Amino acid sequence: MNGTTGMTTGTTGTISTTTAPVTVIGLGPMGHAMASTYLDRGHRVTVYNRTASRADDLVARGAHLAAGVEEALAAAELVVLSLTGYEAMHALLDGADPAAFTGRVLVNLSSATPDEARAAAAWAAERGATHLTGGVLTPPSGIGDPASATFYSGPRAAFDAHRATLEVLTAADHRGEDPGLAALLYQLNMTMFWTALTGYWQTLAMAGAHGLKAADVLPFAVDALDLTRFLEFYTPRVDAGDHTGDVDRLAMGTASAEHVLHTARDAGVDTSLPAAVLGVFRRGMAAGHAADSASSLVEILKRPAA
Repeated sequence: MNGTTGMTTGTTGTISTTTAPVTVIGLGPMGHAMASTYLDRGHRVTVYNRTASRADDLVARGAHLAAGVEEALAAAELVVLSLTGYEAMHALLDGADPAAFTGRVLVNLSSATPDEARAAAAWAAERGATHLTGGVLTPPSGIGDPASATFYSGPRAAFDAHRATLEVLTAADHRGEDPGLAALLYQLNMTMFWTALTGYWQTLAMAGAHGLKAADVLPFAVDALDLTRFLEFYTPRVDAGDHTGDVDRLAMGTASAEHVLHTARDAGVDTSLPAAVLGVFRRGMAAGHAADSASSLVEILKRPAA
């Protein structure tokens, strides 16, 4: 397949140019940023989106708007999917002629569970395509920045063949052949991100009830959310199964979590988040970990709540 200044040699070959043609399916904020970045870097870009008007500015800059998914698939060996999830992918692509997938590398940057990614890889293989799972670790504003990163997993040969094109978007970190691995790593990242950010929203609600603005909280919020020293301290201990209460104790952590809940309740704001946190601490206490480190909650969280 000819590129702008070179050519590809198939999914197990090499790409002789960083301006190979690329198709982007899905033009939400992330997909739009990806298509825009490819245009900026001189790629021949084909786009497809159910709401065609989302492509208007991209078409004005030289992108080709495919009339349907089969045309979009035919336009490039490398097809980047940026959709709300794998259900959206199947809703969009299941009805396409299976022959349209032959030889294509589907780089699925949609959010998914590991099992969904593995099933999608098998689904793609049945159609003669190769599936690479991706987990993008940046918002749309970070696309095109080499300091941003994306986890990938799936066939290494396909990744290597298209690595230069993928690195136009972000740094590309291939983690293994298992198509579910990138999805897992992405969801682990999201677990930390959304939990921490929701804690910040809770903080602002409580602060606002006392007349404080977000700007008043910012200076110490930045420090509070920098958990580097805690992560570095606990990591080797958790891996060793060492929850010795020599530095912190769950009993003290539980008392602190209770104070957070009472402060939220007294402020008249929603208490569901601090109550959930306290609930996990209390489960640890009930399991006999009062004198252990709060890291013992890892063991509690390995099992569903009764």
